[in-house]
Amino acid sequence: MSQRAGLQAYFTSLDGIPRPAPGRHVLGTVAFGERTGLSLTGQGHPELAIPMSSPGFDSFREVWTTGTEPVSGTRGNLAFAHDGEYLFISGALPPLPVYRKTVREVYEAAFALVNELGYPHIFRMWNFVGDIIGPNAEGMEIYQDFVAGRAEAFASYGDGTGHMPAATGIGTRGEGISFTLLACREGRPRHVENQRQTPAYHYPEQYGPKPPSFARATRLHPAGAGQGDGALFVSGTASILGHETVHRGDVAAQTDVVLENIAELIGGPNLAAAGLDGGHELKDLRLVKAYVRHEADLPVVRERCRSAFGPDTEVMYMNVAVCRDDLLVEIEGLVPGPEWTR
Repeated sequence: MSQRAGLQAYFTSLDGIPRPAPGRHVLGTVAFGERTGLSLTGQGHPELAIPMSSPGFDSFREVWTTGTEPVSGTRGNLAFAHDGEYLFISGALPPLPVYRKTVREVYEAAFALVNELGYPHIFRMWNFVGDIIGPNAEGMEIYQDFVAGRAEAFASYGDGTGHMPAATGIGTRGEGISFTLLACREGRPRHVENQRQTPAYHYPEQYGPKPPSFARATRLHPAGAGQGDGALFVSGTASILGHETVHRGDVAAQTDVVLENIAELIGGPNLAAAGLDGGHELKDLRLVKAYVRHEADLPVVRERCRSAFGPDTEVMYMNVAVCRDDLLVEIEGLVPGPEWTR
């Protein structure tokens, strides 16, 4: 694969329109600001807008680009674009008393579109859940309500857990549920677990009627790449060892555990245990997002991240709830593959 052809991404301002490098085309965007919405923009690509920004924290646009002019469209609650190798889909649901059935339906619709368009390999998902640890109309936590619907959709999508990609499930500053997924046609995703953590899909029932449906990371091998090539997508990672939250109430200690978990996940020994070559350090991460539950904790999280990541790592900070009421911070990112130029 040529450098021009691969999937790439970058952060930019919400002002104006995305302006990718010469020879690049916008596949899809996610706007982390104050708006809520899903549409095809005037430039023709899908954009999901999520209310995530607040004073003192970051507002920005995440732009996904490819080297081929994409085709875009809408279907029901979905907006999408694809270029022959990569597919970007976003979906959005309004606030509902109970989400499980509707989440299952819209995720099944997204999976059906994946198959119809011929991009069978989902390698990254983001799930944005308003009032994530609040109750639904039946008294169940909204995150657990969402997870149950998503699990039922995944059960219809494929057998077992090997098809579950890297993912993030995080709160927003609004209501409703939205998501984005990335899939490919010829690339080969390899999903990775963390030896320090229980696979999320094996969590016990104390965390809800259905376990979460995601892997801790996914390495995407572009068509023709070797075992050590390709971007490594790191899921939203929290202060969890085994399946239990550790260091309740201590944001500094929780942030340290998050960073240790990510370092373990992307390091050589853990990748080798998954049958993959190579190994990475925290300074190799890019497109890092840090979700901080309490506004007052931002300075502590920012300082820990500044010390852990290299000078080339741009970190965006958002003040939103995490998926458990005792988790104070969650961090995600990716290690670019050699095909990335930006």
